[in-house]
Amino acid sequence: MTAASARDQALDIADRLHVIGPVEVTRFFGGAGLALDGRQFGFVMKGDLYLKADDLSRPMFEDMSEGPFTYQGRSRTVTVTSYYRVPDEIAADPGALGRWA
Repeated sequence: MTAASARDQALDIADRLHVIGPVEVTRFFGGAGLALDGRQFGFVMKGDLYLKADDLSRPMFEDMSEGPFTYQGRSRTVTVTSYYRVPDEIAADPGALGRWA
């Protein structure tokens, strides 16, 4: 993704996801959250898009060699397996992005 702010990136993504409904951009720690009908399904953090994964979608992310969201805690790296990074080629394709979201 580009060097735009997380909010600007999230607004662009929300616009491209209009096919799934009105996506709201919210504050989310150091990034920007993406929500539909009041439920967060993704976020943009440090230039990357992450989408919520479940038992069905997690293998698809892993098959594309994408890992879960991680951040550095006080004493260790924390892994959040409920959100996975979206490959750039999917993030850039509105049709594919809509299917993944």
